[in-house]
Amino acid sequence: MNYAADDTADSTDAGETTAEGITTEATTADAMTAEEKRHDQLTTAPEAVEADAAPRIDVTEKADGVTRIDWRDDAPVRPGERE
Repeated sequence: MNYAADDTADSTDAGETTAEGITTEATTADAMTAEEKRHDQLTTAPEAVEADAAPRIDVTEKADGVTRIDWRDDAPVRPGERE
């Protein structure tokens, strides 16, 4: 996709380059699944570890439309009082 008449900007696989020469990564982010986005967000902090992205809840959807959300037994962080 060209943004300028002089062909100074065009689309790339890594993202799009605007007429001002700014490269965006919108196409890469759009291709990520919700789980990949969650993992990426939880592991990009400076002191983050892989365990930070571990699932903390289980979601069960029943045929009658009821959705149940339970804290996993192995979740490192849980709601409630600290022991």
